Amino acid sequence: MISEQTRARFDREVAKYPADQKQSAVMACLTILQEEHGYVSAESEKVVAEYLGMAPIAVHEVTTFYNMYNQRPVGKYKLNVCTNLPCQLRDGAKALKHLEHKLGIAMGETSADGLFTLQQSECLGACADSPVMLVNDLTMCSFMSNEKLDQLIEGLQSAEAKQP
Repeated sequence: MISEQTRARFDREVAKYPADQKQSAVMACLTILQEEHGYVSAESEKVVAEYLGMAPIAVHEVTTFYNMYNQRPVGKYKLNVCTNLPCQLRDGAKALKHLEHKLGIAMGETSADGLFTLQQSECLGACADSPVMLVNDLTMCSFMSNEKLDQLIEGLQSAEAKQP
């Protein structure tokens, strides 16, 4: 079941498409639920499927195809490191290993303090800037040397320490 506020947000997204193509709003609806809950659960997928008149598997296919949808709770900072071939050739794998060591977690895990989730990503479209990573699906970080990775992590940790 969704709240009236969520239903209104869904309605606004669906209104952007012709009436017979409301399924086109699937990504927007998934994003709305993720904003509200922090991730897209199997139950959330069913809600979207029912609302848009889609098969639940069709919604699940969207959720699992894109890195931006979290299928389980993640840390406050989700770090997606590109491991596609161009980044691999320019130390993408080394960047991922460096972060695993620095954070004390393996790829796919969340740090004990709940701050960081480390994930690998397919091409982020910035091959010339590799190695690259995406923070919280919003901020692209380029040319991520070990020093720049350390600065990023320490800066985020420092910002958290200053929070009341």
